[in-house]
Amino acid sequence: MHLSQIVLYLSLLIALGPVVLSDQETHQQPSASNPEDAEQCATCDVRQQIKTMRLNAIKSQILSKLRMKEAPNISRDIVKQLLPKAPPLQQLLDQYDVLGDDNREVVMEEDDEHATTETMMMIATEPESVAQVDGEPKCCFFSFAQTFQANRIVRAQLWVHLRPADEATTVFLQISRLMPVTDGSRHIRIRSLKIDVNAGVSSWQSIDVKQVLAVWLRQPETNWGIEINAFDSRGNDLAVTSTEPGEEGLQPFMEVKISEGPKRLRRDSGLDCDENSPDSRCCRYPLTVDFEDFGWDWIIAPKRYKANQCIGECEYMHLQKYPHTHLVNKANPRGTAGPCCTPTKMSPINMLYFNRKEQIIYGKIPSMVVDRCGCS
Repeated sequence: MHLSQIVLYLSLLIALGPVVLSDQETHQQPSASNPEDAEQCATCDVRQQIKTMRLNAIKSQILSKLRMKEAPNISRDIVKQLLPKAPPLQQLLDQYDVLGDDNREVVMEEDDEHATTETMMMIATEPESVAQVDGEPKCCFFSFAQTFQANRIVRAQLWVHLRPADEATTVFLQISRLMPVTDGSRHIRIRSLKIDVNAGVSSWQSIDVKQVLAVWLRQPETNWGIEINAFDSRGNDLAVTSTEPGEEGLQPFMEVKISEGPKRLRRDSGLDCDENSPDSRCCRYPLTVDFEDFGWDWIIAPKRYKANQCIGECEYMHLQKYPHTHLVNKANPRGTAGPCCTPTKMSPINMLYFNRKEQIIYGKIPSMVVDRCGCS
């Protein structure tokens, strides 16, 4: 009986053996027939994984460098309502249209780990009720963060949009400081400007308010807001202080230019590869970050930029320079010893964006573009 069982098992093995082997050969045939294609495909998968990780890291870095815990909840429709249609903002947007992606050979090196604010554009809001009578005036209050330093202010301009006049006339633009109603006098004129305008033509006008801003920063308790008037010869107020339908983006705002820290010039260099390159050495590969793909409408410009990424092996490049590390890596390929392909030179990007207070910021974010890759 025992012998008959053995014969039965052998018969089954003989009958089924070729079928099993044939099935294995079917699954393994592609990789065995062309191992180079399989290796190249695996390399592409690794690069794609690294790309995804790099994009996720960039999102976290931007929020961290801007000192944000999460992205501002500002939709595209809100951006259209808040975005001023004013010359200084249009000039910044024109720069992005001309330069496109920040692709320079000479870059500025920053030491700070956080964003450096260069220009802030604060849109006017309604003053507190203690500075109003019967809900008037509706404009204008500007809030400032406590981190603002008066000695770093280079320039402060108040921008006001004037509605078209019925005839050629002279307009007197007046800026008055608001005070609580309980303090008596509510209007303390602080600046005035005489402007000649043509009939039927609207315009943006700016007035220097650097000294006013400096006082507010040193004595925040005096900042109750300002009232803006622009009277023509007939007594009509042409200043747009509260937007009517069709006047979106024409509300007053303050443009503040802030001094930057010291910078050093350096030049870009390093080994570059394209996405289809078979080179396995440590190399800089192109990587484009698209903020619209992130759903980040709060970033005004750029909508995308070239971040680049470092991918590749360091073993052969560092054989002569680091012979001991090379031998250690050979003996223990899964170990952590040895150089890795990482950025050795990085540069900042300029960004125009809304913060959580719906203020427009134009600043520099350090270490966002890979200029050079190396093994370290």
